[in-house]
Amino acid sequence: MSSDSLIQGLPDLIVRLTRDGVVLAIQGGLAVGTLRPPEPSVGKSADDIWPKAVATLIKQLARKAIAGRTNTEARFQDRGRDYDLQVSVQGPDRVLCVLRALPSAVPGDADATVERLGPQIDRRGFMRRFKESVSSAALRESSVTVAVIQVEGIADIAQAIAPTVSEQVMTAAILRLPQSDPSWYLGQLSDSLLALVIESVGREAIEARVSAICDSLREPVALGANVFHLSAFAGAALLGQDANTARTLLDHARSAASQAHRAGTQRVCFFTDTLRLKSLARLDIVRELRDAIANRELGFCYTGRYDLATGRLIACIAELVWNHPLRGVMPAAEFLRVAESTGLAHTLARASLQWLQEDYARLRAVWPADARLSVGVLRHHLAHPEFIADFEHLIADDSIPGGRLELRIAEQHLGVRQPDDFKPLANRGAELMVEDVGGAGASLAWLARAPVAALQIDPTWTAAVRSDAQALKICRAAIGLARALRLHSIAPGVDQPQQCKTLLDMGFDQGFGRLFPTLALTATATGRAG
Repeated sequence: MSSDSLIQGLPDLIVRLTRDGVVLAIQGGLAVGTLRPPEPSVGKSADDIWPKAVATLIKQLARKAIAGRTNTEARFQDRGRDYDLQVSVQGPDRVLCVLRALPSAVPGDADATVERLGPQIDRRGFMRRFKESVSSAALRESSVTVAVIQVEGIADIAQAIAPTVSEQVMTAAILRLPQSDPSWYLGQLSDSLLALVIESVGREAIEARVSAICDSLREPVALGANVFHLSAFAGAALLGQDANTARTLLDHARSAASQAHRAGTQRVCFFTDTLRLKSLARLDIVRELRDAIANRELGFCYTGRYDLATGRLIACIAELVWNHPLRGVMPAAEFLRVAESTGLAHTLARASLQWLQEDYARLRAVWPADARLSVGVLRHHLAHPEFIADFEHLIADDSIPGGRLELRIAEQHLGVRQPDDFKPLANRGAELMVEDVGGAGASLAWLARAPVAALQIDPTWTAAVRSDAQALKICRAAIGLARALRLHSIAPGVDQPQQCKTLLDMGFDQGFGRLFPTLALTATATGRAG
């Protein structure tokens, strides 16, 4: 069964009821399970019709829908049977509930109920319980730990397919988590953030509990005929050691989860003194980065982008690096955020253009005559009024001919400038390439109007193209978009021969990654080629 048929299945039960759970009208009847309503049901309370856990869930969703003036929905389980519940507002104090029995049950105990789903639905209730746990622990002088789990992939599913599908995937992933016990409970902070509160256990037990939940979330989620893959990154903060209030404790756990995500680690990241000292270290990095720009301690390293069919070098990709005297070679991702948040981004961007000029004089002697120099554009430089003039000057003095220059702009930054702004550079032969397509929802109108030459898909999708049906769909959609706009399609992260063949067969015509040879000519971090 496809996900579409799962979503659009005919309802088994339609109920109109008040915010207090009194049934005003009811149609249909479930053929299985304990949720089949008795006759007559009109005028009765939901508590008198359904099991307590189900009635509580229905009333919670009804109040949430009325309070927020928005529709709500949930997927839950009762006695081995899956159900989908959708609630829509019908007035200031009443809602319409649509209940569907789903065709497959979540494995587990036949007596499982929707009480497992409570923390996911009642976010306000979770926060109240969390604050009570912190207050109680402070009075008892005992320990409470909160772990925040960042579930990666939910937003991509919502954007690429539909929010309803992403909610079903998240619900299915949560439903199969281990049952909570008095020592811990789970809540949902947002569509892709979970919070786990653990009481009175040691650090090793905390890490084991959180890791087990993350491992469960990483298991493939089957929804109809489709299989979805999620990633999970967790951070934890301890009451008393890391914070003394519920809000600060939660904020620190979220910061630790973000740190785990940035590091790409599957281990639980604890908000320790190391993270607290990052703010102080950040001040040192700002000072060091300013000095490094002035002293020419930054520069570029170069990787090649190739024709997937012939292996011909298409472009040399310039990647900014910092050869820090203590931290070693630092990729741009580790210091660009500091530059952007401290006003150094434009200074760095302009300085890097001079370094590119010096590199190009040496690079052109060994690169093919038709290979382009591919330069990434910083967001703050892109937004600067002199951005176009900076590159026009670079081309005008023939330091780098326009016909050999390619500007890379991330998809999420397209709206910073108007499409027509790039025409002066395009008229001089420079090409524009949009990278990370599929991660931010580009404007089709912008792409159609701008002088774009190529689209580069987000590497998350090309890396999983042979194992993930969702990644395969995204890649095909990106190729279709490129073909419709008559653009080259670029695949990053090409590491295996079979992966390369798959991408080539799909329609990608260019790519780069570990499969291809390393360029012999590489720039040092002092701006001079070596």
